[in-house]
Amino acid sequence: MRRYHEGNHSHLGTHAPSGGAHYADEQGAFARDVLDRIGDKWSVLVICRLGERPHRFNELRRAAAGITQRMLTSTLRGLERDGVVSRTVHPTTPPRVEYALTRAGRSLLSIVQDLCNWTDEHLGSIRAARQAYDQRLAESFADQSTPTTR
Repeated sequence: MRRYHEGNHSHLGTHAPSGGAHYADEQGAFARDVLDRIGDKWSVLVICRLGERPHRFNELRRAAAGITQRMLTSTLRGLERDGVVSRTVHPTTPPRVEYALTRAGRSLLSIVQDLCNWTDEHLGSIRAARQAYDQRLAESFADQSTPTTR
């Protein structure tokens, strides 16, 4: 698995264009930017919904409980910019706009669905791990705030 952290992009430098001493750093930053987009919680939800069929904006908004109109707009624009989602305006009155997955988006769909399935399968153990961690942290703070007597 490729890691996109600072300084771990030596494999990317092999395809650097001439004079591309910083190509690996730029490529890694770009890859992190793309991962930020497609790994965002709202992007994951939008991609899964569009995997079912094309949707109109308000359909997506209703399906993504808790998302604001502004955030959905931003998410759709980012996914469209990255070539994951297409936006089609149908010439009706009023105009009907539909969003759908592109070929790239469809190739990403199974990966995103696997991530969602993994999350669903592990919610209980994640919840338990968080509770145990929070308890240990609270106990640690309680131990630190207890005055010591000599």
